[in-house]
Amino acid sequence: MKADIHPAYEAVEVTCSCGSTFTTRSTLGKKDLHIDVCASCHPFFTGKQKIVDTAGRVDKFRQKYGMK
Repeated sequence: MKADIHPAYEAVEVTCSCGSTFTTRSTLGKKDLHIDVCASCHPFFTGKQKIVDTAGRVDKFRQKYGMK
């Protein structure tokens, strides 16, 4: 491996929209990372359905195709 070409691999505090936080390591270069879905609130792990609606796309689809 060549010396001095790799990015710094530092600890990052990850915060989910559900409020869950955990620490991991990353080459991102920031100290904080905000995410929408984590293992605490993801439907695969919780068994509950959750619709993540960005910019009203679900409502737009329902209006277009007449679903209520």
